[in-house]
Amino acid sequence: MSDQRLSFKEMCARFDVTPRTLRYYEYIELLSPEREGRARFYGPREVARMVLILRGRRFGFSLEEIRQWLEIYEEKGTRAQLEAWIEMADRQLDELKSEHTRLAETIRELQKLRDDVAADLAQG
Repeated sequence: MSDQRLSFKEMCARFDVTPRTLRYYEYIELLSPEREGRARFYGPREVARMVLILRGRRFGFSLEEIRQWLEIYEEKGTRAQLEAWIEMADRQLDELKSEHTRLAETIRELQKLRDDVAADLAQG
């Protein structure tokens, strides 16, 4: 990654987020851009953090979980952060597997109901 800084607008475009989202991430201290007057600039650290934030959201982690996880790196370093990541991932995997099971059952029930109705209509 280069040492080039991104403007607020460039950061929004690069990550396809709204200005409101980016400002909120700053407000809850997920991001800390450099400020020059009213302008904000995002360096490699903030860009990397944004990648992690969006990946965490995709995996279903809350913003608070992500914030706490990023804070571990600042306070305790890489190893502690990676250990925390394993714990977080294990919990989230358990939750996603449970949700998958519930969804599979719902799909089976809906499919059976749909098929029963279709069969009733065909008999007519």
